[in-house]
Amino acid sequence: MQPVVTVQEMQKADKAAIELLHIGETRLMELAGRECLRVIKESLKRDSFSGCSFLLVCGKGNNGGDGFVLARHLLNLEASVDLLFLYPESLLQGVNRQGLTTLQAYGEHDAPLRIFESHDEALPFVAETHYNIIIDAITGTGLRLNKPGMALASPLSEGIELINTIRDQTGALTLAIDVPSGLDATTGLSATPVVMADITVTMAYPKRGFYLNEGPECCGELQIAEISIPRFLVEPSSYLLVDQEFAAKQFILREASSAKHTNGKVLIIAGSQTAQSSMLGAAILSAKAALKSGAGYVCLSLPISLAGAMHTAIPEAVIIGRDIATITEKAHWADTILIGCGLGRDQEAIELVRELLASSIVTSKKVILDADALYALPVIGIAEALGKCREVLLTPHYGEFSRLSTLPIEEIASDPIECARNFATLHGVSVLLKGNPTIIAEAEGPVLLNTSGTEALATAGSGDVLSGMIAALSAKGASLSDAAASAAWFHGRAGDLASDVASLVSSGMVVDTIQQAIQEIFEVSHLS
Repeated sequence: MQPVVTVQEMQKADKAAIELLHIGETRLMELAGRECLRVIKESLKRDSFSGCSFLLVCGKGNNGGDGFVLARHLLNLEASVDLLFLYPESLLQGVNRQGLTTLQAYGEHDAPLRIFESHDEALPFVAETHYNIIIDAITGTGLRLNKPGMALASPLSEGIELINTIRDQTGALTLAIDVPSGLDATTGLSATPVVMADITVTMAYPKRGFYLNEGPECCGELQIAEISIPRFLVEPSSYLLVDQEFAAKQFILREASSAKHTNGKVLIIAGSQTAQSSMLGAAILSAKAALKSGAGYVCLSLPISLAGAMHTAIPEAVIIGRDIATITEKAHWADTILIGCGLGRDQEAIELVRELLASSIVTSKKVILDADALYALPVIGIAEALGKCREVLLTPHYGEFSRLSTLPIEEIASDPIECARNFATLHGVSVLLKGNPTIIAEAEGPVLLNTSGTEALATAGSGDVLSGMIAALSAKGASLSDAAASAAWFHGRAGDLASDVASLVSSGMVVDTIQQAIQEIFEVSHLS
């Protein structure tokens, strides 16, 4: 999995690469420029830029230095380049000074290059020019924001506004080098103004802020530039990005001689019915998802009056009733127990959750608490309810997590990674916090971030499907946190596949594409 770093971690790795590995700053900058060139070639689908025009807006630090290198490479491929340097030339030092000097020498040899030394000088010329790509090389990772929407001073604000204005008026592709200017790369908070990039080419490793607050919106498509900073310089990693290889590894293949009992036994305690309502659908979705994800045996505990409808929907499932003795007997048998999907929030349901979490048989298993089981926890008492569990995973969305943690939703949304990690550490549990990204945190170890899927998954029952998938993968042998991260990735991919079928996606459609998502990844990874 790819490490995700803070600005401080990235700066430390940069320094170590220069001082310990003797990779010169000039070499790092050259690699950064070449990687940006690679992305531009791929975006424009051409190797020569004859007839193409580029605008580079550069700052005084190393981000601007990367821009100078890229400008040189573009000129070498016959591009016309306009470069706006926002600060007095006297502020440049070291390799950045050398980069601009080289460009000035190009200008002396009639290269198609115009260098503007201020926003006001550039404005009349850039207003008359059509650009294929605008390149943001102003601030990089150097910006720190104390609060969202913090106003930026001139000339920084003028450079950012110029980039956004040209993008909005002409539709020119905007590429940010390393970080969109105006974005805090650790927190994801944005200033006023902030560059709205179509593509961000970030150096070495993705930054934490790309996945928080305004980060995803500002960054656009994310491309990772290989600039020869080895992974061991950022380890141990605090955050890791879940990828398809990791997801595939958690899907344990069946042995040729295996039987249903050896391929994961899942007990799901879900569904409810009253005189006013029924929540059978949640139980159906979670059970179907568990079976589609490869569980060998799924048993459902639900009101026995719903057994006929459940058998019609899922003939493979074994149905038991709701008395605690029967559930406990089946808990002996199960590898993983999922509690909560459509369970209900009345006193009877809360007492059932209390009894289950007081049972040493239940708490000796892998336990997943979702939906209405999460609602019951604060009523029971979180410490009392979770204290006996050997291995337990909570799967809240922001609203449920707010109730569990007593934190306002706004505070959770501002830094969901640390909120999830702090809660997991405090209570000794694993937490899958749903959102964009989905966050998987344990009491110890790195936080896992999953970004697969789209807004198509924002549909009723989607969480029930995810919980069933986690139950299956954990019952087959993965740890709860690894199963959660893998299932989140497959869930997102299944949502992508389902959204190809229609613009509106139901959770039932997502269930139907789970096996397709799994098979697709095994074919790509050559693991099948």
